[in-house]
Amino acid sequence: MTDNPIAGPDPMAEQKMRRIDDLCSHVWMVRTFLKHCEESAEDEELSEVHRDLYDFMLALGQPYESNDPKTYLKLAKKKLKRLRRAQKLFEEIQPEISGHMNFKMAVASLNLAVSEIIAIIES
Repeated sequence: MTDNPIAGPDPMAEQKMRRIDDLCSHVWMVRTFLKHCEESAEDEELSEVHRDLYDFMLALGQPYESNDPKTYLKLAKKKLKRLRRAQKLFEEIQPEISGHMNFKMAVASLNLAVSEIIAIIES
């Protein structure tokens, strides 16, 4: 897809899209961990976190597959509020849910990925 028919594809937008998609691998692993942990079945807020993470990534799937960086970045920006909400909620409730290292590392991984995604979108 081109932003300008004369100039051709925007290589910077494509680079941003690919980097965000790489970071979504961290988001996906945290989401999968939370979805399948026993604690998720018992805690509605934790379930909300993994659903919001999934919603963010689901919105980006089609534009990525279509190699449409403009739409991808537009949707990433639109869904960023939901991603941030999930990150903040998980960080807040994690100590109550479990002090296990798996949960601590999941928070760290999600925080890292989300902070980089935010930086890319806002740049």
